[in-house]
Amino acid sequence: MIIQQLHDHRVVLVNQDSFYRGLNTEELKRVHEYNFDHPDAFDTEQLLECVEKLKSGQSVQVPIYDFKQHRRSSDSFRQVNASDVIILEGILVFHDQRVRNLMNMKIFVDTDADVRLARRIRRDTVERGRDVNSVLEQYAKFVKPAFDDFVLPSKKYADVIIPRGGDNHVAIDLIVQHIRTKLGEHDLCKIYPNVYVIQSTFQIRGMHTLIRDRDISKHDFVFYSDRLIRLVVEHGLGHLPFTEKQVITPTASIYTGVDFCKKLCGVSIIRSGESMENALRACCKGIKIGKILIHRDGDDGKQLIYEKLPKDISERHVLLLDPVLGTGF
Repeated sequence: MIIQQLHDHRVVLVNQDSFYRGLNTEELKRVHEYNFDHPDAFDTEQLLECVEKLKSGQSVQVPIYDFKQHRRSSDSFRQVNASDVIILEGILVFHDQRVRNLMNMKIFVDTDADVRLARRIRRDTVERGRDVNSVLEQYAKFVKPAFDDFVLPSKKYADVIIPRGGDNHVAIDLIVQHIRTKLGEHDLCKIYPNVYVIQSTFQIRGMHTLIRDRDISKHDFVFYSDRLIRLVVEHGLGHLPFTEKQVITPTASIYTGVDFCKKLCGVSIIRSGESMENALRACCKGIKIGKILIHRDGDDGKQLIYEKLPKDISERHVLLLDPVLGTGF
């Protein structure tokens, strides 16, 4: 449910169960006596390496575990790419302090024991080819003791405890909102309080994908670049001061809206700034646009070579057009 609500962000799910150790020949002979619910059943070192790489922006290959054969697939892996949000799921992920230290948020799903048993019976009989008797025997011998010894004590490490799991829509909404808030706290915004970063959406990422494609046509590159620039201009206009204004609608009712406090103008830095002029004109009808040329090898790294600005620029709010145009590499 968290993944579904974060649909406009890149989210990956990593299951602790993928990191089960493969059983050796002797362990396979006595598989019914093997405790799969003990922390030692997992390759925690590999799990740590995987999550650390994902957090550093690297893609990883997650092993695929065969729960019927109790072995890892030797020739296939699941490719997991770096994402905005990494969800690490498993009943024992809080047991090891090193794993806990990698987490920004720790959630404990508190579910009734009867529900847990019913889910295990359904999963093990349907997905893992086991019969009910073996499931109940394993539950009494290993699962319940492991829960009491390892899982329940780890509850104290949780930042959030959710009763009823996915049925608790209020808790899910609060968690998703918290994640969105954290994603919005861009590193640059923490350093420079006057910097604003537009929140990424599938629409924006789609246009970024198009303009970074080396096979895109010149016409399409210009079209989608203009769309992105217009989004930036519109977002910037939203940060200008406004005053309240009332108008009479065609139905003779009064509508209370807003108006710009002062007149606007744009200043384009030659030559890159000219790529933003059309978007500014499209958003602000009849706006005046001045131009300046800067030679960056002058004193203090900057030297004004040319300027042509509106005469009343001191009475206007200025939108400085200075994009950084990259190659996409």
